[in-house]
Amino acid sequence: MISILLVDDHALVREGTHALLQQDPNLQVVGEARDGQQAIDLCDTLNPDIAIMDVNMPNMGGIEATRQIKRLYPRIAVLGLSAHDDEAFVMALLEAGAAGYLLKDAPGQDLIDAIYAAKRGESVIAPQLTQMILKRVRQGSEQKTEALTDREREVLLLAARGFSNKEIAKKLEISPKTVEVHLSALFEKLEVASRTEAVIRSMKRGIIQLSEL
Repeated sequence: MISILLVDDHALVREGTHALLQQDPNLQVVGEARDGQQAIDLCDTLNPDIAIMDVNMPNMGGIEATRQIKRLYPRIAVLGLSAHDDEAFVMALLEAGAAGYLLKDAPGQDLIDAIYAAKRGESVIAPQLTQMILKRVRQGSEQKTEALTDREREVLLLAARGFSNKEIAKKLEISPKTVEVHLSALFEKLEVASRTEAVIRSMKRGIIQLSEL
């Protein structure tokens, strides 16, 4: 069972999302928050697996809430769900630590699939946002970082291409557990907490190139 916290200032959106997720017996909405501060408080008491986060909310928006949730409760995956496709909003939420970003006009099954992917530690980006993100991170300046091993870079590159842990394991002929170990190691070296952050930071630092994806 995957426990979920819904964070949106519009009650109608929360109710509609709640009704959608109830259709899957493995998903359980354990709480709802109308702003970022309430989301942080509920993360403390409910400890959900996933927080589905809007960006633009009163009192405290989704970007600051995501930043604080990932600092206080790093095991909680944050999944952005917003009507905003503006580059500034998307990048800010991802750089705050979100595991992915979907638009509110996405099909319901896409959201459900994204929840399962986020729970597995995978990143999920709305297809129409992918090129924008890649262009943005390519423009970032290179920074020094602890060198990744060849195998860690292989795992990172496959993760950047969207392969799951099982698919990476099959391609590299290693176990899924070994993939997890490599991801954990490269997360530590890059000082990130999710695949999405790892891909963005590694492209900014020139560890992987846009032409390789």
